[in-house]
Amino acid sequence: MSDLKARIALATKSAMRERERDRVRALRLVNAEIKQVEIDDRKTLGDDDVIAVLTRMLRQRRDSLGQYESAGREDLAAVERFEIDVIEEFLPAALSEAEIDEAVRDVIGATGASTMKDMGKVMGALKGRLAGRADMGAVSRLVRAALSD
Repeated sequence: MSDLKARIALATKSAMRERERDRVRALRLVNAEIKQVEIDDRKTLGDDDVIAVLTRMLRQRRDSLGQYESAGREDLAAVERFEIDVIEEFLPAALSEAEIDEAVRDVIGATGASTMKDMGKVMGALKGRLAGRADMGAVSRLVRAALSD
């Protein structure tokens, strides 16, 4: 069992002991999603894979949150916010915009990228370097801006 999966299991047990129903529910959703991916892929997930699952869950929750807020469903939005907070506890600290920009400049310099045709090469290098710590959509926008200059 990976360290991250062990931390999630420990947090679930702790929440059960403390009788924190909402937290237990959110952690069970996380565990269920991880197990579903393990079953689908027929392999035991390592920390990097678990981070990818958590990142996907976080993106889904943020999309739902926006829809609930625009529809005026504050009750459902509050549930999504809580789940986002729980999921974020297990993800590595997010990088700042300046740190992401610095990484983009470093990779562009290292790969010798100069045009938009090189974007795939740059994004591939950045994905391994920033996975789980940065929104790749935002990274993509920064790469586009840097390569179009």
